Amino acid sequence: MSPPFQSAGARPQARADVSSADDGVIAVSLASLLALHHEAEAIAFKPGRIRASTSGNYLSSFKGRGMEFDEVRPYMQGDDVRMLDWRVTARTGRAHTKQFREERERAVLLWMDFRRPMFFATRGAFKSVRAAQAAALLGWSAVHHGDRLGALIFSDSQHTELRPKRGKPPLLHLLKKIAEHSVLHADNPGNPDAMNQALSRLRAVAQPGSLIALLSDFAGMDAHSDAHLAQLARHNELMLIDIHDPLEAELPPAGSYRVSDGEQFLTIATADASLRTRYRQNFEQQQERLRQLCQRHRMTLVPMTTAEEPQQALQRCLGVRR
Repeated sequence: MSPPFQSAGARPQARADVSSADDGVIAVSLASLLALHHEAEAIAFKPGRIRASTSGNYLSSFKGRGMEFDEVRPYMQGDDVRMLDWRVTARTGRAHTKQFREERERAVLLWMDFRRPMFFATRGAFKSVRAAQAAALLGWSAVHHGDRLGALIFSDSQHTELRPKRGKPPLLHLLKKIAEHSVLHADNPGNPDAMNQALSRLRAVAQPGSLIALLSDFAGMDAHSDAHLAQLARHNELMLIDIHDPLEAELPPAGSYRVSDGEQFLTIATADASLRTRYRQNFEQQQERLRQLCQRHRMTLVPMTTAEEPQQALQRCLGVRR
């Protein structure tokens, strides 16, 4: 659970770039998400292993008679003689055939966490804001590549699903929904099962071969969460965008701090060195667990802090288009 430093319990207004006391952004608007389309062009959002079976714009690992040349290999019984490469055959004195890779379409799914712990930050912008911005960047990039874009957006009490569709209008509808969900409703109670419920639903709607970007702080993950992700990773390409605040990684310098969730105040002492060490080790253990999970199931982990712009984190992990 996120510490209570500068929490979102003060019922932020539903408008763009609302600022807290230290000028940190706590909400986004549709206009601010629309404005990210230029930055998205610089992100190298490319497929890794694609297993889809429908025709489209991306290359799958399945080979067949498509439009994209893949390789030349020695002729094998059963090969189509129309695909013989006569130049290589004449040069080597042995029959060779051309192999092509079929173009495949992929669906891009954005799984977005807007539970209560996401409405927190001590630097930069709320985790919920960074998630919304990163999702917008990935959405614009998907549209630039001609992908079908869908989403599953959830909070402690709400759940929205958008089926993957191609084109700009579905993206605009998605960005509108993101802006609506990025505002915390303080009267909504927490739901400890919200994450696993959303992961279970994601397994039900994700088509094999999809690229799924999960944007969350992954607070409250358990063995059931791990199992859901492992099953999803068997037939899809998963990218976990892990968003955290610097204060969640390490307590501030030794001292006494008065903190608030917008309604109540509390004084926290951080002079105890053993407390500071345990706090840091707990965060590091959580991060290591997530890294091992991703490594074990060949998922991509994208760390992101509230203090940095999402474009920087995505470019650092995914690369830059040139």
